[in-house]
Amino acid sequence: MSRKSKRNQPSPDDRAPQARSAGRTWIVYAAVAALAIVVVAGSLLYKREKPPTGPGAEQAALASTHSPTLGDAAAKVHIVEFIDPACETCAQFYPLVKRMLADHPGRIRLSMRHVPFHPGADDVVRLLEASRSQDRYWNVLEALLAAQPRWAPNHRANLDLALPVVAATGLDLPRALAEMAAPEIAQRMRRDLDDAKTLDVTQTPEYFVNGRQMASFGRQQLVALVDDELRRAS
Repeated sequence: MSRKSKRNQPSPDDRAPQARSAGRTWIVYAAVAALAIVVVAGSLLYKREKPPTGPGAEQAALASTHSPTLGDAAAKVHIVEFIDPACETCAQFYPLVKRMLADHPGRIRLSMRHVPFHPGADDVVRLLEASRSQDRYWNVLEALLAAQPRWAPNHRANLDLALPVVAATGLDLPRALAEMAAPEIAQRMRRDLDDAKTLDVTQTPEYFVNGRQMASFGRQQLVALVDDELRRAS
């Protein structure tokens, strides 16, 4: 705000009430302006984060170009897994998926998408995402899944209990904890949740193999779906 001219200044007795009035007016204007900024920003954020709809939305949701990936980038079979690190079934299925990749080297690629449905799991996902900058993601994920009962009792994730498990992998914890709040991590997490919504993923683990979803859930069903896609790719 610019300084007022000294011309036609009120007397000292008149100046104080006018100053108080001007101050109150300025506060009201500032509050209205701040509210407008919040409303506009919220509207833009909602539009930016709204999941895509229409033709091609599911293909876009499965693209997973921002996701941690294991296996040959040129593999003909692409498994997209929606995982919650605090999910007991996810921990049970992970060795099966890992074994399928080992049994078919160069032919299967796995992309991980994070959907922290369990209480407290969002903090653990942030830690997982932060581990990517140190190229320790898969080490941290496997350690967390193997020790899941220690840090997620009764399916409630506890970051403090997970930290010793993660530290044992050689991850630089202070660095990872500092990076957990990075905007790009929040963006990737938001993208995973939006894509899960687009694909109607409500439980974990959920698998899509070359865009195909299991008609019913189970180990045999997953193996059969992957085998079918391997035959098609041959």
